[in-house]
Amino acid sequence: MTATEMPSSVTDVPSDPDGVPGAAEAAAELHDPVLAWFDQHARDLPWRRPEAGAWGVMVSEFMLQQTPVNRVLPVYEQWLARWPRPADLAAEAPGEAVRAWGRLGYPRRALRLHGASVAITERHGGDVPSEHSQLLALPGIGEYTAAAVASFAYGQRHPVLDTNVRRVFARAVTGVQYPPNATTAAERRLARALLPDDEPKAARWAAASMELGALVCTARNEDCGRCPVAGLCAWRLAGKPAHDGPARRGQTYAGTDRQVRGKLLAVLRDSVRPVPRAVLDRVWDEPVQRARALDGLVSDGLVEPLANDRFRLPLT
Repeated sequence: MTATEMPSSVTDVPSDPDGVPGAAEAAAELHDPVLAWFDQHARDLPWRRPEAGAWGVMVSEFMLQQTPVNRVLPVYEQWLARWPRPADLAAEAPGEAVRAWGRLGYPRRALRLHGASVAITERHGGDVPSEHSQLLALPGIGEYTAAAVASFAYGQRHPVLDTNVRRVFARAVTGVQYPPNATTAAERRLARALLPDDEPKAARWAAASMELGALVCTARNEDCGRCPVAGLCAWRLAGKPAHDGPARRGQTYAGTDRQVRGKLLAVLRDSVRPVPRAVLDRVWDEPVQRARALDGLVSDGLVEPLANDRFRLPLT
C-alpha cells in the first residue's frame, strides 16, 4: 500500500481475518519506520536501562500514570535508592510510601505500589513475576500496568495502551484526531492486530509507539515534520479533520477537593508525629470542603485517624 492509498478510516477497507479492518496493511507499513525512529530518538530514561530491572520498570509505570517524566525523575531516583527491591518497600509502613511519593499527585498510587510490593514479597520471593497473569493478580495492577511490565521488563508480546499510544493509533490508522475518552474494545483489538509477531520486536514496538506519542504526535502540538510515518498517517492524509466526538476531559485542579487533599497530605508528610486537626484546619478556609477532603483521605486509607482528633499517615 502506498501513502496515497492509506485509508482515511480503517472502516474503508475490507476486514482482515482477525476482524480489524486494514490492520495488517497498517502494521506492515508502520513497524519499520517507527522502530528506526525510536532507535535514533528514544530518551535515555533510567527505567529503560538494564540495571533498572523489573522492579524499576514497575515503579516507573506507577509513577508515570497521569504524571510527566520531568516530575517523576527525581522521585523515581530517590525511591529506588531507598527501596531497591520490593521487599525493602514491603518492610516499611504504607504511610512511608505516601510520604516518599511527595507531590507526584494521585497518592493512592503509592499505597497500591506498596500493596504490590507486599504481595510480590509474599507470593514471589521478592522478585517481580514475569507471567502476565501473575502480574495482573497483584493488588493495584491493572491491564495496562501488567502489559507494560511484561513488555518493557521481560520483552514479551503484549499490547500496551497508554494515552500516547492510543493517540498515535487513532491518528495514524483510524484517521481521527483523538481516541475516545476511555479505552474501547475496538482499540484493544487494533493494538493486538498491530503487534509484530516477533516477541522482542513487539516489545520494542510498544515502547516506540509510546515514545512517538510522547515526543512527536502530542495532544496539542503534533509535529508532523518530524514524524516517521507522516506520509502514512490516515488523519493527516484526510486533512486533519477536527475532533467531533465527546468533549475531551480537562484537568482542573485549583479550588478542587484534589487541591485540598494535596495540602492536607503535605502537612502530614512533613510531620513525623500525629497532627492535630487544628493544624490541618489552617490549610484551607472553607470548612465543609476541608472536612470532605479529609474524610476522603481517611476513606482511601491515605490518612489514619487517632484519638484526641489527631491524624497521621497510615502505619498498617
